[in-house]
Amino acid sequence: MGANGRRPEGPAVTTTLDWYGCSTFRLQTMGITVFLDAYVDRAPGADGTGLTADDIAECDWIVVGHSHFDHLWGAERIMANTDARLIGSYESVRLLEQAGVPVDRMICVSGGERVELGAGVSVSAFPSLHSSLWTGSHGTGAGEVCIGDLGVGWHERDARMRELGARLAGTLDRSALEHLINAAPGHSDRGDGGALLYLFEMPEGSLLFQDTSGHWGGILRTLAPDVAILAAAGRATVDGEPVQGSLADFVVGEARDLRTRRVLLGHHDNWLPGFAAAIDVEPVRAAFEARAPEVELVEPTYLAATPIFEGLRD
Repeated sequence: MGANGRRPEGPAVTTTLDWYGCSTFRLQTMGITVFLDAYVDRAPGADGTGLTADDIAECDWIVVGHSHFDHLWGAERIMANTDARLIGSYESVRLLEQAGVPVDRMICVSGGERVELGAGVSVSAFPSLHSSLWTGSHGTGAGEVCIGDLGVGWHERDARMRELGARLAGTLDRSALEHLINAAPGHSDRGDGGALLYLFEMPEGSLLFQDTSGHWGGILRTLAPDVAILAAAGRATVDGEPVQGSLADFVVGEARDLRTRRVLLGHHDNWLPGFAAAIDVEPVRAAFEARAPEVELVEPTYLAATPIFEGLRD
């Protein structure tokens, strides 16, 4: 991989995914480059590629799952350096417009929209849910069972989120805190802006993109992608309530509901030291082996150009 984020010349692969850390991926298919989320920069000491959003010189579309900084920040610079268009929630578009991105280069979605990206590639948006940050169990291990926190109303959830923000300000080291403060767009008083799931359909197959650990079960069970990117971080949310169980069981349960054949994880690395330690993936592997042995769990490294549909039709 070159320093500008371009792949060197080599044998053509129809559909590949490059992981940039957190839940940011680059999808390349049919001559189209799509960034799934746009958070490329990292705080000092965080895991990542060493690149920043300023290094990205090739992009046709950006598709953003929700409006938090670790998903949206960087889109404004990628769009300044390329002719990319963006698909995201109304809040994501509002924040980017405030940052100077022309609104006519962005498409607002809330679920139910299908956008043609060109060359036989399309993406459909579906309503989703954010992980239950307010429970205060973001750093819980993937195999640890969490229970309780059911029936908690909006006012108490909001108060807990404010407490979480105050704790972060007091516990993050200076470099990580400066990174957090400088992340703009991506700080909204309107929360996550409404999390979304996306289903990409392309000649080689279909791909689901999820960038936070949550969903509406009735929606998830209708999608059936060939390959799924599933977020593996924090206390998951299903149908409006925090999961009663482990993150590992949540992820494998999603894979089974989706009837997918291959899963890649996202959001599971150490993207913000002092807050988001990398999860131990072993409980997730064990859950797949025990409950969904027919699903292949793929664990790519950064910028690995993973051919995501290879072998699925053999």
